[in-house]
Amino acid sequence: MARGAAIGVFVGISPTMPLHTIIILALTVATRTSAIAAIISSWLVCNPLTYVPIYYFSMVIGNFVTPYELSWSRIKILIDSITSHQSFSSSVKEITSLGYEAAIVMIVGGIILALPFTIASYYYSLRLFIGIHNKRMKKSI
Repeated sequence: MARGAAIGVFVGISPTMPLHTIIILALTVATRTSAIAAIISSWLVCNPLTYVPIYYFSMVIGNFVTPYELSWSRIKILIDSITSHQSFSSSVKEITSLGYEAAIVMIVGGIILALPFTIASYYYSLRLFIGIHNKRMKKSI
């Protein structure tokens, strides 16, 4: 379950908003981890209060690390189209219209941003789940 939670945090912090559930399901099936824990932790870290900072910091980090430059105005248009409840295909079309340089900036920045949170969430949730397990074991005795 801790690995599933870590996958959820990693995907939730990545700037791939309309594809989160698909990516989570693919990764949890491939790693044989808890899809439910992954989806719940993804919802906790990526919600209407956090997706703007996630996209912003992914862009800043990606601009710093990659040779490409991406402006916030282009990302803002993307966020507005994703959150306007358009169809999935129109959201994907909007993402692909940004071009591969923007995708590289956002994905690289998102991965770098997500890694420390992923590692911390794994160890925190592992401690949490072991504590719950030990508590249940003491109760059953």
